[in-house]
Amino acid sequence: MIAIIRWPILATFALLILAACTTNQAGPNLMIQKELNTNWTFNQVGQNEWLPATVPGTVHTDLLANKKIEDPFYRLNEHDLQWIDKEDWEYKTTFTVEAALLKMDRVELDFKGLDTYADVMLNGQQIASTDNMFREYTINAKKVLKPGDNELHIVFRSPITEGIKKYDAQGYVIPVSDNDLAKIGQVEGDKQVSIYTRKAGYHFGWDWGPRLVTSGIWRPVFLNAWDEAKIENLQIVQQEVSEEKASFTAIFEVDAAKKGKAQISIKNDDLQLASKAINLVEGIKTYSVDFEIEKPKLWWTIGLGEPHLYNIEGTLLADERTSTKNTRIGIRTLELVREKDKHGTSFYFKLNGHPVFMKGANYIPNDVFLPRVTEENYRTVVETAKNSNNNMLRIWGGGIYENDLFYELCDEAGILIWQDFMFACAMFPGDEAFLDNVRHEAIDNVKRLRNHPSIAMWCGNNEILAAWKGWGWENAERAKSEENADKIWQAYVDIFHKTLPDVVKEFDPQRSYWASSPSSGMGVPADLVNGDEHYWGVWWGKEPFETYATHLPRFMSEYGFQSFPEIASVRKYATPEDYDIFSEVMKSHQRSSIGNGTIEYYMLKEYKKPKDFESFLYVNHVLQAEGIKFGLEGHRRAMPFCMGSLYWQINDCWPVASWSSTDYYQKWKALQYYVKKGFSQVLVSPYEEGIKYKVGIVNDRLEPLHAELRMRMVDFSGQVIWEEAHLVDIPANSSDDYFDVNKNEWRYKYRKQLKNVVFTAELIENGQVISKNNYYFLPFKNLNVPEPQIEYAISKAEDGFDIALKTDKLAKNVYLQIEDEEGFFSDNYFDLLPNEKATIHLKTIISEEKLNEVLSIRTLDDAF
Repeated sequence: MIAIIRWPILATFALLILAACTTNQAGPNLMIQKELNTNWTFNQVGQNEWLPATVPGTVHTDLLANKKIEDPFYRLNEHDLQWIDKEDWEYKTTFTVEAALLKMDRVELDFKGLDTYADVMLNGQQIASTDNMFREYTINAKKVLKPGDNELHIVFRSPITEGIKKYDAQGYVIPVSDNDLAKIGQVEGDKQVSIYTRKAGYHFGWDWGPRLVTSGIWRPVFLNAWDEAKIENLQIVQQEVSEEKASFTAIFEVDAAKKGKAQISIKNDDLQLASKAINLVEGIKTYSVDFEIEKPKLWWTIGLGEPHLYNIEGTLLADERTSTKNTRIGIRTLELVREKDKHGTSFYFKLNGHPVFMKGANYIPNDVFLPRVTEENYRTVVETAKNSNNNMLRIWGGGIYENDLFYELCDEAGILIWQDFMFACAMFPGDEAFLDNVRHEAIDNVKRLRNHPSIAMWCGNNEILAAWKGWGWENAERAKSEENADKIWQAYVDIFHKTLPDVVKEFDPQRSYWASSPSSGMGVPADLVNGDEHYWGVWWGKEPFETYATHLPRFMSEYGFQSFPEIASVRKYATPEDYDIFSEVMKSHQRSSIGNGTIEYYMLKEYKKPKDFESFLYVNHVLQAEGIKFGLEGHRRAMPFCMGSLYWQINDCWPVASWSSTDYYQKWKALQYYVKKGFSQVLVSPYEEGIKYKVGIVNDRLEPLHAELRMRMVDFSGQVIWEEAHLVDIPANSSDDYFDVNKNEWRYKYRKQLKNVVFTAELIENGQVISKNNYYFLPFKNLNVPEPQIEYAISKAEDGFDIALKTDKLAKNVYLQIEDEEGFFSDNYFDLLPNEKATIHLKTIISEEKLNEVLSIRTLDDAF
């Protein structure tokens, strides 16, 4: 018997045991695999109330399913559930083992993820004790298993209780950011204990997330049995690439029960590429074979070409039995280029020989309860990134090393991954046991992910160097104790300058390692000319949005501005009595210490006060989008000096006011629509700089562009005040200005009209508008925006409806809604000028009758 070896992704899994399979040269496969995902129950230790449990799952979701707690996301319920993480919890199941299985050479239990402090008992005997959520634990269980029924019992000790023990034993307090919400968590003495546990940091709270510290079996559990030998890991190392061929080395990590002769082989689909005879050594050892692929098709990011993937199968033949391992690779060259230039040191990615501007977002886990994230959730967020022209996502260091499916989808989409190790916004212990735990965690995940072409680089941590050197932590610690400060910094060096880079060098040497984001190099704080930057002067510093376009680094890896979810999402976690941004519920679903007041501060600089709560949400979406627009366009115009723009953040882990461009329910905010346009391959960008109004054009294509730049100044009734057009030749992979005019000249000439006009720029290629952008000379509250009359017509279309729109006057930020019905608009929050038409596709399953009933269209003038 043989089962699928690749472990599944979803929260629940079907039992997969396949019949024996053979190849032309081999006998049965060597391994049986059975997932242990049924018959689980759980209990609060000491209570003796065993209830049904779901595995994979968490204590919180099991309590919710058994109606023992209320929805943690609804109103203020989170605050009433902080007792859960102070308790110990236990899970158990029984499973049947056939006598024949126990005669096999090896029988093991494989735990893909235990969260976190777990004592594992099999048939009453302890076989393991774990302390790292991010590691995989494989335990030899043959001697403890028996024919017939077997009991697996796992006790999860409280991560808070365990953390307090380590906190108290440390002897000094290690600095942690305020994102560890110990006060909300009702932790003894408000002790911030998250750093002592190798567990997702955001579970302890963050400035966009709840504090819900989980325990449980969060990834699958398997029973594996095998004879002779099995492939533990298959690494494909790319050596050289040319148009004629690509050469590789396949490295087989094999666990052999005994010595013997064997053969390893590699094929692509049905094409045999290489084979080699080897002599197996008992235990785990690596064996390699070289192979080539003729006339390789390269893997490209979105917009530059196809992200072509090759299916590679490695086979081990030993004693007429086989073990196989499947993987996918993309053939590409990728390097992080760090070269001295006239400004400082470059920081950009070169893909297949071409510098590529990285357009994208930071990514956090899609739920605080990780096993609830479905395949559909993963597909939706990756499709959102793809459809919004993102070619990079940064997996932030306070979450998790994501499930395999996420990376597979990014491989297919042509999206690169900036992969943080799981450390963020805190100093950490540096004792030998902690460092050893981190090393094994890193090895597990680097080996698991290194074949993915989407992995661009490994980054040690998020903002820890910035905190120590820039936020005042070092000075504060030295003021208290030079000795302890030296210990804290040495722990940092041991983790991020030694342990993690050593793992990357040993197990994935072809990829770059970056110690901390942001920084200018290993141990060197960030500046604007030598590395990556996180810019929070907008938001925390209350600097104007315009500074996004002037605070320019070599690579912007974080910047952002907040908004609430749309009203349909708010209705899922709040009631009408909560509909005020300063209500207790709205303040609780806002974790930034300056949150709702800062949104209001920026809003009133640009707009009048909205007339009601729903209008506030709508204006907030527009505010966020218009603000970030300054950043993403300014960064792109600054290429090649600046070569990356990753805004914070694409998604949410619960319903909340946050920096996200899609909310927890994966609904697009205005920002996501702006990102789609702002990150298009070709961008026309009107802006002001110094004494000039300018029009920049960015061309990310790898070929030059011949187009027409058409510019107009139009009043809000559609009258053209000024127009001009030029033929422009735009070099490949470039950014430059193609029009400018003195601001004073226009301000004098059109001084009576600036409140009533919009400057619009279009780039036209082969008769098609490939980029369009508007520029207003004054804040919205100072414009004389009329009340437009919008006409629309609905027609049935594939998978939904087309909605044709036209207006008699400027319709600013047209927003289409369908109440609480499900659907997706192809565009939204857009400006519609008089004499223009727009057709928006609505993807939905509702009827036309229902659509006519629920469709509403509003514009910004209606919000005040």
